[in-house]
Amino acid sequence: MFAECLNIIARSLKLEKNLYKDNANFGEAGIYFAGLIMILDGVAGAVAANTIVKTAIGLSGLTAILTWLVWSILIFVIGVKLFPDKESKVSFKKVLIGVGYAHSPGLLRFLAVTPNLLIPVIFITQFWIFAGLIISTKQILNLKSNFKAFGIVILSFLIIAFISISFVMNSLKATPASVLS
Repeated sequence: MFAECLNIIARSLKLEKNLYKDNANFGEAGIYFAGLIMILDGVAGAVAANTIVKTAIGLSGLTAILTWLVWSILIFVIGVKLFPDKESKVSFKKVLIGVGYAHSPGLLRFLAVTPNLLIPVIFITQFWIFAGLIISTKQILNLKSNFKAFGIVILSFLIIAFISISFVMNSLKATPASVLS
């Protein structure tokens, strides 16, 4: 079982498109593997961030699960409900698992052990995750166009970024000015 999970992570890191075509990877254990990847991705991000600023590791794991759900919902709604191809009939569970697998490069954030490595490691792994999301979206939704898969992922990202920025800006407005200075 552990070897199977490591195999999925390795194939995801290699950006293998066949990973997302093989239904054996989306069985009962698939949701657990994807969840484990997402939790470890959040923990790895917290460990990397701790080289500069103290971050709650447990909270990062929970945030990763929430992020996983939001990414999956947006990709599902945009790719399956709003702009489907003729063969884009997939279950939400399959999208959820695919999004989890695509976040495997985030595990490499454990390598950001010094502040000098933090920005390059985060930058590289984030683009690697985007590439994995585009490949998984194209394969899982049976899209014919790479451009369409790219558009679905970027639109999902922009919605997440807008919501995140709005949340941060609202939090700053609620903070008394005396605390900020």
